[in-house]
Amino acid sequence: MRLLDDPVRRPPTAALRPGGARGHVTLVGAGPGDPDLLTVKAARVLREASLVLYDHLVGERVLELVPAGAVRVYVGKESSRHTMPQQSITELMVRLAREGRSLVRLKGGDGYIFGRGGEEAQALAEAGIAFDVIPGLSAAQGAAASVGIPLTHREHAGTLIFATGHGRDDRSADLDWDVLARPRQTVVIYMGIATLPTICAKLIEHGLAPTTPAALVERATLPGERCVTGSVATLPSLATLHRVKAPALIVIGTVVSLRAVLAPPARRVDAA
Repeated sequence: MRLLDDPVRRPPTAALRPGGARGHVTLVGAGPGDPDLLTVKAARVLREASLVLYDHLVGERVLELVPAGAVRVYVGKESSRHTMPQQSITELMVRLAREGRSLVRLKGGDGYIFGRGGEEAQALAEAGIAFDVIPGLSAAQGAAASVGIPLTHREHAGTLIFATGHGRDDRSADLDWDVLARPRQTVVIYMGIATLPTICAKLIEHGLAPTTPAALVERATLPGERCVTGSVATLPSLATLHRVKAPALIVIGTVVSLRAVLAPPARRVDAA
């Protein structure tokens, strides 16, 4: 596959004259990483793509579905290290579409769940660019199923909450800790490894029992997947002990205790 050099400063085609046809943008959720977990529609669109803008969390095996002659542009964002700022990514999509290029915007998980897909779709709508959205299996769903943790269960959790571990501009998230600390629910926190000690301390401070089961799922559905389980009180030290790194999700709630029964036998042992 060809890489597009310096895509912000060097447009791949000359701009169309006013009134020319505009391109179309397809926002695609790539799922948690395993290409077998792509939706049928997402896989078809990738096989037909000629230009793909993809993120850091898109698995390499997913990218292998893109035709060899297609242009692919890495616009990945990692914590405190952005290949291209979000504003530049949005501007690039709009500019390419205005030049008549149709493209795929490929995001890990589901683009509408902490993937800034809503922001990008909003910018496209405001610019008058046609687009559609193909949802993906969320990272939370993929991680939970892979390691044997049901996100809801009648005996454990009737509420499911997704939250982010950091806010805008990489600042710690200002979360509603009273809501997150309620019993009989499951809380999944994205992008929370860097702030894990604060997250656990705040939950305990706001009333969550320190013994509440909790887990870290690293590289869910990918080679090298690991799951570390403990409690809200012990999870920060376990993360340090096992050197857990992003991408990883935090799962909190008594549903985590079901992993001992529901995880595939080969995955029931915690990371060592």
